[in-house]
Amino acid sequence: MSIAGGKHLAFERGKSIGCETIQLFIRNARSWVSKPLDKKDIIEFKKNKEKYNDIWPLVSHNSYLINLANQDKELEQKSYQGMLDELIKADQLGIDYVNMHPGNKNKDENDIKALLRISEQLIKLMNETKSSNVVILLETTAGQGNDLGYKFEHMISIIDELNDKKRIGITFDTCHSYVAGYDFTTLNKYNEMWDLFNEIIGIKYLKAFHLNDAEGELNSKKDRHTHIGQGKIGKNPFRYFLNDKRFKNIPGILETPKGKDLKEDIINLNTLKSLINKLSS
Repeated sequence: MSIAGGKHLAFERGKSIGCETIQLFIRNARSWVSKPLDKKDIIEFKKNKEKYNDIWPLVSHNSYLINLANQDKELEQKSYQGMLDELIKADQLGIDYVNMHPGNKNKDENDIKALLRISEQLIKLMNETKSSNVVILLETTAGQGNDLGYKFEHMISIIDELNDKKRIGITFDTCHSYVAGYDFTTLNKYNEMWDLFNEIIGIKYLKAFHLNDAEGELNSKKDRHTHIGQGKIGKNPFRYFLNDKRFKNIPGILETPKGKDLKEDIINLNTLKSLINKLSS
């Protein structure tokens, strides 16, 4: 949801099109600079949070610049401070989850070393925000470029190192995971994928979905979202996610292309809602 005119307006925009949950940016997604929240912002946001209390949970997406795997000392520090600022602001606003892409490694670097750096940064962040209940969500990625997080094994490597596992979770992005090579386009393949997820990571860590169709083919590593039913995933596989009783209370976020009037969001929401309780193999 857009935060134009104030973060608190994201609730009204979400409610106007029937959202049950919303994701928003709480600082500039493409800048390192972010001024502190003023008291008025916090009060207005919390007032609307109470008013629209059927919109739950609240998810913020961190800045695209943040890379906790960065080896460059200056960028590593900027990433750490940026993520710390995200967590502090989320806590001030009463936001439940901060979603993040795990990071990008150096081109020829060993995955394990880079994943360990992410874990180390997360441990420091959690220690520095000990009084907070904000949960950090690692989003499954497309595997484009030097992405980390496109394999389930990457995620558990990070999680295993953490002390406070109550404050970590996974966001499963349908577009990203499909182009990363996870096939869920038939009911059998869908069930096999979740068996694998549970075996490697554990279903208990799944906290959110990003429900996006994909422009790219299976295993193409092409990170391009498109409207539900208009991409290579197609409409039918989204039925499996929407009708899986295990995930009834897990939020689903649309990150499909959008205009200013929310028309595309309404179409995509209606498409998803039309698939509930209509299973097809």
